[in-house]
Amino acid sequence: MKIVVLDAYTENPGDLSWDWLENYGEYEIIERVDSGADAVIEKIGDAEIAITNKAPITKEVIDACPNLKYVSVLATGYNIVDVDYAKTKGVAVSNVPAYSTNCTSQYAIALMLEMTNQVGLHNAAVHNGEWQNSRDFCFWKKPVIELADKTMGIIGLGSIGQQTAKTAKAMGMNVVVYTPHPKDDWRGFVDFVSLDELFGTSDVIVLHCILNDETKEIINANNIAKMKDGVLIVNNGRGGLVNEADLASALNSGKVGGAAVDVVSEEPIKADNPLLGAKNCIITPHISWTSIECRQRIMEITENNIKSFITGNPINTV
Repeated sequence: MKIVVLDAYTENPGDLSWDWLENYGEYEIIERVDSGADAVIEKIGDAEIAITNKAPITKEVIDACPNLKYVSVLATGYNIVDVDYAKTKGVAVSNVPAYSTNCTSQYAIALMLEMTNQVGLHNAAVHNGEWQNSRDFCFWKKPVIELADKTMGIIGLGSIGQQTAKTAKAMGMNVVVYTPHPKDDWRGFVDFVSLDELFGTSDVIVLHCILNDETKEIINANNIAKMKDGVLIVNNGRGGLVNEADLASALNSGKVGGAAVDVVSEEPIKADNPLLGAKNCIITPHISWTSIECRQRIMEITENNIKSFITGNPINTV
């Protein structure tokens, strides 16, 4: 088998190893590749297996690479592959499910805590000399918000949403959930509510749902109007869940008290993204999933995916 790893750097900037690939064939590691079809086609060439993270495998790419038999996505989401067309051409596609549950949930909680505790703001103030020059033994630039007895609304209750719910409950928060598929064994631990009720009752809203036609820009002006004044919003799911212009407007007006996002609509972020100029908005560069533990799991699951495909029993196919 000839194997090519596209856009390998994000998965492995040097702290992991691709050496396991030698067990399965001749391989080439490409650190970065332009997202255009021509660049992807050139890099895949006559390879039979392509491993990708964000390099798109489109109809054009599939047609231009007739040797391609298998695509392994280094992520859970696989929208960068034209899966339907791949199926018609006999190209199998697999993903890496449930590798980042703990890390992504942990990061969602961290984003919430940064908004409520303002650790970064006050750390910077101390290092800038503001505490030294204060007449008081303590001072604050923004107040700390206590979360106990506040309500967290979680949109989506997959494995990540479940972990976030457990952590929020351990912190003394009430948890309400909107999901099209309520889980009976979670009733009583969380309250399942309508989307409008979640918007109307939540002090913190966390997005842990998939991006599809129903959830695209679920955070928009119409839904923001239903929310409590001063609500906090956390998104480390998909950038497309948020209408960024509407959220920026709500932040600037004070309707939304704060937002913390690890994902945006176009990545890397564009200079004209309205969230960059919005008040009380924390933005981090899509790193919820990047712990070495998560990336090692991706490696291990991907190896198992490839081994299973080569032996004729593909797993984690999408």
